[in-house]
Amino acid sequence: MFKKILVANRGEIALRVMSTCREMGIATVAVYSDADSKALHTMVADQAVYLGQSDPADSYLNMEKIIDAAKETGADAIHPGYGFLSENADFARSCEAKNIVFIGPPAQVIGNLGDKTKARGIMEKGSVAVIPGMTEPCSEPAVMAQEAKRIGYPILIKAAAGGGGKGMRVVSSNSEMADSFNQAQSEAKAAFGNNAVYLEKYLKKPRHVEFQILADTHGNIVHLLERECSIQRRYQKIIEETPSPAMTPELREEMGQAAVSAARASGYVNAGTVEFLLDTDGRFYFLEVNTRLQVEHPITEMITNIDIVRQQIQIASGMPLDFTQKDIIGRGHAIECRIYGEDPGNRFFPSPGKISYIKEPTGPGIRNDCGVYSGFEVPMEYDPIISKLIVHAADRKQAVSRMINALSQYVVLGIKTPIPFLMDVLASEPFQKGETYTDFIDTWFDGWQQNSDEADLAVLAHIIDEMAGEKRQQAESSVSYENETPWQTLGNWRM
Repeated sequence: MFKKILVANRGEIALRVMSTCREMGIATVAVYSDADSKALHTMVADQAVYLGQSDPADSYLNMEKIIDAAKETGADAIHPGYGFLSENADFARSCEAKNIVFIGPPAQVIGNLGDKTKARGIMEKGSVAVIPGMTEPCSEPAVMAQEAKRIGYPILIKAAAGGGGKGMRVVSSNSEMADSFNQAQSEAKAAFGNNAVYLEKYLKKPRHVEFQILADTHGNIVHLLERECSIQRRYQKIIEETPSPAMTPELREEMGQAAVSAARASGYVNAGTVEFLLDTDGRFYFLEVNTRLQVEHPITEMITNIDIVRQQIQIASGMPLDFTQKDIIGRGHAIECRIYGEDPGNRFFPSPGKISYIKEPTGPGIRNDCGVYSGFEVPMEYDPIISKLIVHAADRKQAVSRMINALSQYVVLGIKTPIPFLMDVLASEPFQKGETYTDFIDTWFDGWQQNSDEADLAVLAHIIDEMAGEKRQQAESSVSYENETPWQTLGNWRM
């Protein structure tokens, strides 16, 4: 087993990985940039190494600096979390060259599955159903137009080298093709350094359903049931749940076996997620494989009682899975809401800035994977996720009610968050009925604005907190700490 792991990430996911490492008796190393010099993950880790300026290219995307940090601190493995270098085949390859274990799939697998058209070919050979579309990327507008006519409108232009909705455009007719193609190429180039795009048939009103997989180095592969991830904004998930409201035992069996087949066909090792689109007739199609830990992994942990990060670490150390498919049973219902620093009333525009006050919800069946604290400055350089709020209950109705109650307790002052928006989504009739499709927000919440009374209360609370803060600072400035003792600085305590 590893003695020390460097976590090549930041925020709540870095803290999440470190939590399991502590339970396993493994020392941790944090890395940080200028923007994260006071970040929580740097305080929790056993060691912290400064990488450089706030720009990701100078810090969290700088492979050489991260590997040097691992070597200097004696870390024998690197956990990449999600985002940044987590799906970078070159990084995995560089770790291997430096005799550092990359906690994730082999570099070749990451490369193969990261190329969306190559991944489609692998799935077809593995007898996994794929959406009708192109098998090779293309850069010629005329050829793309011909392919679109062959596939049939509406079609979806997608970046061949990435995901997360970047470089993606829905095209309804030939007249829209040229402009959409140019926009998709430009966005793909900016996001992934690669402007290659391809076409797929666009499915109307699909559900986004994914299966968590675990595969060890001994040939054992299992799935940990499904997650429904259809509530999305700009093709990025904001609410996830398990089990899916659309699932039947027969469909779960079929899709789960398809996910295992996809993993086997690609030579997969470690934790990953096979994503499908499920149409209204119950047909499903392979979408992609995310070769990393997913943001939404906690809901799977809640219903299966399996620590996925622990499994990642054990698999990377060469240990076999200690359970089989028949041992995996889902109990109850779990929901996750992503809490971002963003303004849903302004097209989900990022809302960086100082968190003047935060109060996290607590109670039975509530988990909050949080990476910030009162006074922390949410930087503008990175994805503005603050936390992941997860609830678990006996059934879906109770889970929805518990999540609404937990969100109502969640207080974040100083920046905008989607908490009021999420509460409205969960309370809506379509969501309550389980009618969750990928066009849900566009259909039911286009142009959403927060209730003015709630907004006024939030502003008032913020002003009161600011005034109280000024008084606290004045009081603290009048106190001398020249001869302070631990009893004065520790705060309230008891024997």
